[in-house]
Amino acid sequence: MQQNEFDSYPVFTEEMKKTHTILLPMMLPIHFTLMKRILNSFGYKTELLENDSRDVINEGLKNVHNDTCYPALLVIGQMINALKSGKYDPDKVALMITQTGGGCRASNYIYLLRKALKKSGFGQVPVISLNFSGLDSSPGFKLTLPMILRLVYAVVMGDFLMLIKNQCKPYERNPGETDALVQRWLDIILTSWSDGALVSYKKMKALYPRILEDFAAIPKTGEKKVRVGIVGEIYVKYSPMGNNHLEDFLLSEGAEPVVPGLIDFCLYCIYNGIEDRKLYGGKMLTSRINGIAYDYFVAKQRDMIEAIKRHGVFDPPMPFPETNRLASQYISHGVKMGEGWLLTVEMAELIHEGVRNIVCTQPFGCLPNHIVGKGMINEIKQKHPDANIVAIDYDPGASEVNQQNRIKLMLANASF
Repeated sequence: MQQNEFDSYPVFTEEMKKTHTILLPMMLPIHFTLMKRILNSFGYKTELLENDSRDVINEGLKNVHNDTCYPALLVIGQMINALKSGKYDPDKVALMITQTGGGCRASNYIYLLRKALKKSGFGQVPVISLNFSGLDSSPGFKLTLPMILRLVYAVVMGDFLMLIKNQCKPYERNPGETDALVQRWLDIILTSWSDGALVSYKKMKALYPRILEDFAAIPKTGEKKVRVGIVGEIYVKYSPMGNNHLEDFLLSEGAEPVVPGLIDFCLYCIYNGIEDRKLYGGKMLTSRINGIAYDYFVAKQRDMIEAIKRHGVFDPPMPFPETNRLASQYISHGVKMGEGWLLTVEMAELIHEGVRNIVCTQPFGCLPNHIVGKGMINEIKQKHPDANIVAIDYDPGASEVNQQNRIKLMLANASF
């Protein structure tokens, strides 16, 4: 059988760990900044990509078919655009991309990226897959237990700072003060997580009261604003580039964005591994490992929630076990393609927490998320007639003005 020209690709070797810079796509600025430092502490040289312009979309359109996946188009476009900028030596860089391993087009991003690199003249650039499913391996990059635990800390602290920031920024008297305080605390945390330093969960947990006090001290207007939840496909929900800076737009319209944390998505993925054994069978050992991981994540989220409750100024998120139990009222745990049952339940969670206005963000043509997102809105409204939900499709050809007008219409009908 004739070999396809795209079948062979360079591999990130142990020697490259010393010589190459790993470029990371941007999705969650706070979380990914912390994760970058964790990777650096294990001897990798990493850099977060911040190029965000129409050139990124155009580069993606050149290399990824529009029908494939908008997040793939953006991530691949961002990486190729960065390589073409002249800022990096193509012989001294590698690219990292996540793979969930689920029934989603995202699991194929890595192959699309390798094909795009070859077509664009960067065939020598290795791609590292960050996954927990054994989909693809790189000899020079290994996920160890200490690294995984520290990445968990980055997820928890990232959620904590994002949650508090979103409850302060809409109400600050002095514009920019909240962002400056987020950066100050990021600097403090990153210094304590300096290369080679031991990342202690106990020390990180001890920061919660100090962080809460600092953000509570920000002078605020005291006015009441409409709260708007943001749910959807993980990249479009979180990435400012993916959702046309939705949070900034909501702030400009006088609303408070409410964004569920990344830890919920992590717990959703882990819980699916537990549920799979009940639904389809499988290895007991795998199920037990998932159970241990689930309990560990839940405990870390509980510590954060209890710290917020003790402080008493900010609203904590719903504990994931409670979010999980809501599913039985709306959708089966067996629905797990894309964001699956979590997307539906995050809308229900927001409504139960008093956030009745919701923007459901979806990449155009993402069938799983259209089913569990847009497809479940009527079901949710039957149980909650006062729910005010708008589904917004994101696509390279979509009109940003049209998206904003639809959100404005939702806000015009919004209730506190």
